[in-house]
Amino acid sequence: MYQRGIRGAITIDSDNENDVRKAVIELISEIKKKNEFDDSDISSVLFTLTDDIKCIYPAKIAREEFKNWDKVPMMCVQEMKIENSLPKCMRTLIVINTTLSQDKIKHVYLKGAEVLRKDII
Repeated sequence: MYQRGIRGAITIDSDNENDVRKAVIELISEIKKKNEFDDSDISSVLFTLTDDIKCIYPAKIAREEFKNWDKVPMMCVQEMKIENSLPKCMRTLIVINTTLSQDKIKHVYLKGAEVLRKDII
């Protein structure tokens, strides 16, 4: 068994709870679908947000929307402010316990965030 990180990112239309909620649900659902892991396999989750997203913590939404995520250690932090970076972007790193090799992990970038890592999607 190995610990593997799954990367993902998505942009939101505007900084409001509804848009962030939809983005969290869409991104996590797609990551789970593409990587086929059980919630019990999750070691930890990190969310980063650009400084133009301030309305709600993505971890709070994940705990509310995904069964058994109330026990998952999660953190939300502000992304570094880099000139010309992608605005209104939420990124995640989900660390899972798995037997998959690193090259079998499928990273997910949605709604304009594909530009961040064209090399791995």
